[in-house]
Amino acid sequence: MDGDRYSSSGVNIDSGNEVIRLISPIVRDTYTKNVLGDIGGFGGLFSLDSYQSPILVASADGVGTKLRIAIAMDLMSSIGVDLANHSINDIWVQGADPLFFLDYIASGKIEPNQIVEIVKGLSKALKIAGCALIGGETAEMPGIYKDGDFDIAGFIVGAVEKENLIDGSSIVSGDVLIGFPSSGLHTNGFSLVRNIFDLDNSPKALEVKYSELGMTFGEALMAQHVSYYSTLKPMSKLLKGMSHITGGGIVENLPRIIPEPLKCIVRKDSWKIPALFHIIQHHGQLDLDEMYRVFNMGVGMIGVVRPEDLNTVISSSKGSFAIGEVTDRGPEESRIEFL
Repeated sequence: MDGDRYSSSGVNIDSGNEVIRLISPIVRDTYTKNVLGDIGGFGGLFSLDSYQSPILVASADGVGTKLRIAIAMDLMSSIGVDLANHSINDIWVQGADPLFFLDYIASGKIEPNQIVEIVKGLSKALKIAGCALIGGETAEMPGIYKDGDFDIAGFIVGAVEKENLIDGSSIVSGDVLIGFPSSGLHTNGFSLVRNIFDLDNSPKALEVKYSELGMTFGEALMAQHVSYYSTLKPMSKLLKGMSHITGGGIVENLPRIIPEPLKCIVRKDSWKIPALFHIIQHHGQLDLDEMYRVFNMGVGMIGVVRPEDLNTVISSSKGSFAIGEVTDRGPEESRIEFL
């Protein structure tokens, strides 16, 4: 029997082994003292001996169709950073320190150099946050993905001492909202942008340089997702709640942390919306309601603090700004109001 039959069916085991060889030193560079074992085990091992009463916080996510832009622009390491930072933010909103991460990369045909670039970016962002990359999977799936196409996902686990959990339960009327700036779209709204600019059929639109952006449209779209963990960690005792502004924009995400029967008031004139969002709105003929429902509009994270802590947090976080307040909600009022 032909020993190369599996390879001829579209799956190259040798390519997978080459990926492991190339990424092993990159992955090991993220290891912390809590990582047990080494690459090659069936499961990653991690010790929690530094916690007294830990609550584990876990999340799984991807980067959506931003991948199409990354493929068109050949910016693989940027996608790795996006995946790491999006995941870190998702667990940090509950006060969890990121502990370890597992990645999943599936493609029609394994391209070792492409995967190495993704893992480089992923590992760099994780190391900054003190998070270890302790496992993952690289799958070659001909027939599911076309050559050149791939998808990535990340699985993160963090921990917070029970007494330090941030869950929004202490939020009261009179508390104030602080906006922390995004770098752009982060990882949401790309399907709409691709549709508006017909990017799948007209990728040249990515090369158009807008004076108000100071860069090409593609470069602005690929701005890396910001991690707020390192900036906000020193202020965790002051934060009563945090909302990561991802899919659904401010409209859908902010109310998730506001307890009943309160509502949040967002003052739209409290920050300057970045030019990228104006360009998208103009070309797509979109109304503002849809813009705020799809995009972060320049606000990547919103924190809730007591009024007396407002200046301390803003002075400690460059570019942040008061964005609104929490107030009582009437029986017929919605949970969020834009003024």
